[in-house]
Amino acid sequence: MALIHMTSSFQSIGKDAGVQIILPDHAAAPYRTLYLLHGWSDNETAWMRHTAIEQLANEYQLAVVMPDVGLSYYTDMAFGGNYYTFVREELPRLVERHFSLSKKAEDRYVAGLSMGGFGAFKLALNDPHSYRAAASFSGALLIDELIKIHETNQEKTRQPYMQAIFGLQCDVSQTENDLLYQLQRIENNSISTAFFQYCGTEDFLYPMNQLFRKHAENSSLHFFYSDGPGDHEWHYWNACLSNWLKRLAELRFL
Repeated sequence: MALIHMTSSFQSIGKDAGVQIILPDHAAAPYRTLYLLHGWSDNETAWMRHTAIEQLANEYQLAVVMPDVGLSYYTDMAFGGNYYTFVREELPRLVERHFSLSKKAEDRYVAGLSMGGFGAFKLALNDPHSYRAAASFSGALLIDELIKIHETNQEKTRQPYMQAIFGLQCDVSQTENDLLYQLQRIENNSISTAFFQYCGTEDFLYPMNQLFRKHAENSSLHFFYSDGPGDHEWHYWNACLSNWLKRLAELRFL
């Protein structure tokens, strides 16, 4: 097992960014690769510090790529870096050039928690032929609903950040950041990507996840949903990650 911390300059965001990379023992190269995305308050080290991802990567013979995207919501920001372009295009090119990672869509996976759950589903819905499977753990999947939650809770401290990300009006309707719109756009297309959604029943994002679930279950997606006791915290996300990889193996997606 190799754990690599790489820092590189990325044109899309105009700065250096850190990336944690796990390479499993005994796997045949080129490696199947999981892009694992962090949440709002985290960075590229969070999954390593709070979960069993190192052991899971070795068990399931996956390379894992964990980038730092700051407070960007995996978006080409209105006032900031192009983090969607970074994760979607520039990062895969870089790590596939430096490491023996498979470039095949059937060997590529993406998952994330909270903000990263939004990022994972955004990437897979906008590029439905680029990933074998995508997973959202307690995902902040609907930006308009998230803005309402912030307003209801009078969480004014996040308003400037959200405006920097999504624009002064925070209007994402019918854009790449509107996941229900993207879901509608691919409903009539045959895609192979499997989508897995998890959310704890005590999570403040649970109602939002139920709304997305309703639309996804009525779509043409290969869609799997799971919930149960859990809040917006690492104990639940570690369990989700382990369960998801186990299900992928059982379904022969791995």
